[in-house]
Amino acid sequence: MDSLKAEKIESQNLPSQEPTKGGGTTFFRTCFNGLNTLSGVGILSIPFALSEGGWLSLILLFQLALLCWYTGLLLQRCMDGNPGIKSYPDIGEAAYGQKGRLAISIFMYLELYLVAVEFLILEGDNLNQLFPSMGFNMAGLKVGGKQCFVLLTALVILPTTWLKSLGLLAYVSAGGVFASLFLVACVFWVGAVDGVGFHEGDVLLNFRGLPTAVSLYLFCYCGHAVFPTLCNSMKDRSKFSKVLLICFVTSTITYGSMAVLGYLMFGQNLKSQVTLNLPVRKICSRIAIYITIINPLTKYAIIITPIAAAIEDTRPFRNSRTISIFVRTLIVISTVIVALAIPFFSYLMALVGASLSVTVSVLLPCLFYLKINVAARRFGFELVVIVAIMVIGSFVGIVGTYTSVKQIVRQF
Repeated sequence: MDSLKAEKIESQNLPSQEPTKGGGTTFFRTCFNGLNTLSGVGILSIPFALSEGGWLSLILLFQLALLCWYTGLLLQRCMDGNPGIKSYPDIGEAAYGQKGRLAISIFMYLELYLVAVEFLILEGDNLNQLFPSMGFNMAGLKVGGKQCFVLLTALVILPTTWLKSLGLLAYVSAGGVFASLFLVACVFWVGAVDGVGFHEGDVLLNFRGLPTAVSLYLFCYCGHAVFPTLCNSMKDRSKFSKVLLICFVTSTITYGSMAVLGYLMFGQNLKSQVTLNLPVRKICSRIAIYITIINPLTKYAIIITPIAAAIEDTRPFRNSRTISIFVRTLIVISTVIVALAIPFFSYLMALVGASLSVTVSVLLPCLFYLKINVAARRFGFELVVIVAIMVIGSFVGIVGTYTSVKQIVRQF
């Protein structure tokens, strides 16, 4: 991501920019980065979400995928009219000035930050399942269980955060995409071959669990904070709409498959992560857990890149490699501290989905697009669709946030 200083929009109806033929990330590398952003830790909690909402809640998963794909297109349209827009905060400034930049920066960076925290909690949970007696002494203090693995994971992830090129990160992202697909295959193998079977899952609809289910579903599609950065990194920005279509279709198929498999295998006994239900002694179960462990290692760096870039692009720190490494290291350390303090995976994920993801991925793209594009404010089908999306998003955000906060408070 280049400088975060956006140029003001001189006209509301500027034509789309010609494709940039110079340096940049290729179409396929951007697809890998986008898929890696969407196919995140949500794939582990999607069966739990289905168990909370029941079979009919799958309809909401597909509707939310369509809704978030459309709001992703709205962000691209905001960028098409001004080549100076390079990031999500730039879009906020183009729409509402410095207040818009500040608002989106707070929501976006907090969302990305908490997603990074989720990665560390995930690693601690799954590694502790494989090696429950692991621990070590540090300065006379015994560190064991999840805490031990959160610290070790941070040490492994740290070098990947020092990569600044999204072209280089695409190779890491490719590994994450294939790992997600292989994870679904391993879970299927455990059910079909290792004797678990597909005999559970008999709840058609559970109204009480719908807020949690929808919040977790929405969390699965919270890549909008990274989308403008990915779009700006492309050699040809005009092809980003195709990137979005490929990413959303592929990730929805993956999410839907994992949700159905996990719910049929474990039903209402599902834990916050489907890997925690797998029989550890089975070889394929261990492979699935190992994949789960590897996956966040491939995603952490691309998630914190916008946060780090925002700090690095401020005037005193610009173009300093030493400062860049220092900033990214501090971000990793701080996420470790939060992960150790709040280890509630599913409830934290639901809170992020209901509050921050709704704001960043649903509400703000609609508001920014309507502000930047004057023609979109005229009464018509597009305006009706956008208003409907904002109403639905507001309802999901309020109900889901209340439910998630209530559940987290109960854990203390």
